[in-house]
Amino acid sequence: MVVCTGVHKHYDLGHTEVKALRGVDLTIDQTGFFAIMGPSGSGKSTLLHLLAALDTPDQGQVRVGGTDLSRMTDAELTNFRRKSIGIVFQQFNLIPTLTAIENVQLPGTLAGDSKEFLQKRASELLTRLGLKERMNHRPDALSGGEQQRVAIARALLYSPKIVFADEPTGNLDSASSRRLWELLKEIAAEQQLTIVMVTHEPFAAVHCRRVYVLMDGVVRGHIDVEGMDAGGLASRYQQFVAAAR
Repeated sequence: MVVCTGVHKHYDLGHTEVKALRGVDLTIDQTGFFAIMGPSGSGKSTLLHLLAALDTPDQGQVRVGGTDLSRMTDAELTNFRRKSIGIVFQQFNLIPTLTAIENVQLPGTLAGDSKEFLQKRASELLTRLGLKERMNHRPDALSGGEQQRVAIARALLYSPKIVFADEPTGNLDSASSRRLWELLKEIAAEQQLTIVMVTHEPFAAVHCRRVYVLMDGVVRGHIDVEGMDAGGLASRYQQFVAAAR
């Protein structure tokens, strides 16, 4: 479960205060795909960073999987990110000198976890993601879609029940994006995962079960996506945008 209650976040840019989030209330209590959608500057990435324990709110409460992130120390947040959730970024963030399987193992290697466990788990994940024959290749020998699948395998290393993704197909072509979505949907169903992503693209959000619309730092409402195509979702989303102006 993911719950935000009255979440505020601001940043100081020189002499200017930027209010990124202005009282976000959000509850996601089901498994499957969910999206947070909004225009540039709406606060999407800021909210995702709070949900993924990469930052803390100025005001309000963030609970992920029953854990109140607002009350955790930096060390506790680091451990929470490593063991309890998965994070996938638009940039693949792979180490160029390491092979695919070494990149997947890296969080556990740095933590001193069992080499036997890491080897077995990373191999299983890469095989499931269609990279059995590519796991000993370095990133520069992999396509963009393959690199993002390595990053997803890394996010799933400790079998989290919640994965946060920031524009996960933003750097991929349409064919690679479609294949990635199908894989993610299959894995989410198999492992009963909750995947929460931020996007501004209807063609990505249409794969989700529900889209939360974030405008000017506030969740304005949600769209239940079942039965919609990308065009229908885009039209419904634009109604929220128009109403907020």
